Amino acid sequence: MTFQGTDGFTVFDHHGRLAFRVDNYSRKSSCNIIKGGGLVLMDGAGNALLTLKPQVLSMQYQWNAYRGEDKMGKRVTSTTSKVFSMRSGSTLFHSSKDEAIVMMMGSSSSGPSTTDSNTDHHHQTPDFRIEGCFRRRNCKIIKSSGGEMVARIARKRVDNRRILLGDDVFSLAVQPGFDPQLIMAFVIILDRICSKPFAPVLCS
Repeated sequence: MTFQGTDGFTVFDHHGRLAFRVDNYSRKSSCNIIKGGGLVLMDGAGNALLTLKPQVLSMQYQWNAYRGEDKMGKRVTSTTSKVFSMRSGSTLFHSSKDEAIVMMMGSSSSGPSTTDSNTDHHHQTPDFRIEGCFRRRNCKIIKSSGGEMVARIARKRVDNRRILLGDDVFSLAVQPGFDPQLIMAFVIILDRICSKPFAPVLCS
């Protein structure tokens, strides 16, 4: 897959066909995170797959993913529709070598989830870890149980790999057997969690 853009993502498969795109609802809500402005991951035909929202007033830089689309007021933030939470690997009070970690809802490692509040994940084993540096477009997504590599993110090269493109165009290789939709959501949130210094989050 190839990505283009950092705000309105467009994602193309290896055949050059549009695979995914992203709508930024923060533009429609005055870029106010308190109002819950977020992102919607869609397939190539424009069908909503997941809504991605920042965790408001979180001590950690955390985002949550929900099934379906936020219909501008009809919030999809119930625990029944919640798919996963992703947060930065390091915080002011906790240092980690991981770029970010992911807790899937309903998995044995993440434990029961009954609210959408900011719970303490430090004592939970993440289902996925992101190793490397996303800002440099050089990282991989690892399944915590067994250490299997799920996907790799790298800078895009052209002309027989001699020309390295800018960091707003990069590639994602997903291993067989893993859901590209889920991995795409991880990458989109990584782009927010690992935004460059002084870059406007959600308002770029």
